[in-house]
Amino acid sequence: MEIETPVLQTEAGGAEARPFTTYHNTLEMDLYLRIATELHLKRLVVGGFEKVFEIGRIFRNEGVSTRHNPEFTSVEFYQAYADYHDFMDLTEDLVATLAKDILGTLQITYQGQEIDLTPPWKRVTMHDLVQEHTGLDFHEFTTLEAAKAAVKPLNLHGVDDCDSIGKLLNEVFEQKIEETLIQPTFLIDHPVEISPLSKPHRSKPGVVERFELFVAGRETANGFSELTDPIDQRHRFELQAARKAAGNLEATGVDEDFLTALEHGMPPTCGEGIGIDRLVMLLTDSASIRDVIAFPLLKPEQGEAEVAE
Repeated sequence: MEIETPVLQTEAGGAEARPFTTYHNTLEMDLYLRIATELHLKRLVVGGFEKVFEIGRIFRNEGVSTRHNPEFTSVEFYQAYADYHDFMDLTEDLVATLAKDILGTLQITYQGQEIDLTPPWKRVTMHDLVQEHTGLDFHEFTTLEAAKAAVKPLNLHGVDDCDSIGKLLNEVFEQKIEETLIQPTFLIDHPVEISPLSKPHRSKPGVVERFELFVAGRETANGFSELTDPIDQRHRFELQAARKAAGNLEATGVDEDFLTALEHGMPPTCGEGIGIDRLVMLLTDSASIRDVIAFPLLKPEQGEAEVAE
């Protein structure tokens, strides 16, 4: 395949934060680095494959740190007629089995911290965990202004950019609580505003049936009962598209092909993604994600940068 790499710039000449593209000369179309395998795997479920998975390379333009590399490896898997409770059980069994087979024990040490991987693991809602650590009950807030006033003593950054109470709740968790979750913990029942592909909770309004696994202060897995209602999905895509148009770099657009697939009918399904690199970090006691990736993205030396220019 012959490809050209176009320069991605705004009219002002600055780099634009959008997916990296290449141009396929024969098919005369732009191709993009993928940020997830999710929507295509769910198309397979719609097509009748009740259990599917893919191990793949993913690219996300989210910066570089000891736990972030723009290109990383994940495994995503989906199962029809399962929900997020089933997948939390599966995740416990999967990680515990790996630790037992590889290390011979479920009591591991990561960067000097003792971690017990013996199931069952703690399961706690985002609302309850935030209330436990800060004393704030987000169920009581009826306006975004009241919620922002209540979190002001926490000295959070980015509060002005939060356009919903659910988004603000997530910011409190990420900035004040996430790094404290050393033992394996399932954070469950996230706000619908930050979960555009998740199924509404069966009994709790405003939240979805979603979980994130945190170990050693970092997210290792993310899963949820899948949203199967094409009308609700279109509405959420449109809300995300509006946020994207307003400058939210993490928001998505409207995927018409996926909506068409949902309109044909998807059975009740659960899906999950696990960051393989972060899991390897945990099991090998590696401090940085660059230690477990053969060719991590690094800043070029000055001479190489000049040649690139």
